[in-house]
Amino acid sequence: MTTVQANLTYYQQLNEQIRAIDDTDITVENVIGQRYIGCGSADHTITIHGTPGNGLGQYLSGSTIEVFGNAQEAVGDTMNKGDIIIHGNVGDACGYGMRGGRIFIQGDCGYRGGIHMKAYEQHFPVIVIGGKAGSFLGEYQAGGLILVLGQGQNGAYPAGNFCGTGMHGGKIVLRCDKAPAGLPRQVLVSPASQADLDGIAPYVEEYCRHFGGDAAALLGQQYYVLSPNPEAGYHQLYTYES
Repeated sequence: MTTVQANLTYYQQLNEQIRAIDDTDITVENVIGQRYIGCGSADHTITIHGTPGNGLGQYLSGSTIEVFGNAQEAVGDTMNKGDIIIHGNVGDACGYGMRGGRIFIQGDCGYRGGIHMKAYEQHFPVIVIGGKAGSFLGEYQAGGLILVLGQGQNGAYPAGNFCGTGMHGGKIVLRCDKAPAGLPRQVLVSPASQADLDGIAPYVEEYCRHFGGDAAALLGQQYYVLSPNPEAGYHQLYTYES
């Protein structure tokens, strides 16, 4: 393992230093807002202590990034594969346009998590949020899974306003006691079926492996599934007749 001290190093020089390391196991300590760490990285394990800045793991192509701290905006922007694990909260636009890989967030997610998220060929993107999410979660979602466990919410709806606005693919699964109300017309809501619970079980178990918790107890709670409403899509934009 190779250890790098970030401290006050400018983000460009820090990233050049990280990319020049031959070792595939890298630890970066004392990170204080440096941007774009791990951008495009493949086949590495990068452990970060501190608070990475915007664009952590952008275009990630197979590496694992684990952060012991919070992360700022655009975590995993357009990532293709790999894992990002955050022992804290993340800012806005987490998983923007991600096409594959997984993001596990111990705490909360800011606005527009999973915006434009999409599945691509064999890739299936997943975001797991342990706490709550801000407004516009899953905006224009076209594929993949967003799972919000709602820990600390006492069964209340764990997302902000306009959840799933423009959604036309994929699935949002929320742990809450009552079906969400007031959602955009592009979204259908239904109680999670056993098949839905079986589908999220591996991600809940992985979440608990990273952060602790009782996966069986979490899976025994009430979940609701948000999916696209085929009657409320953007039919005027299609070039074929359904």
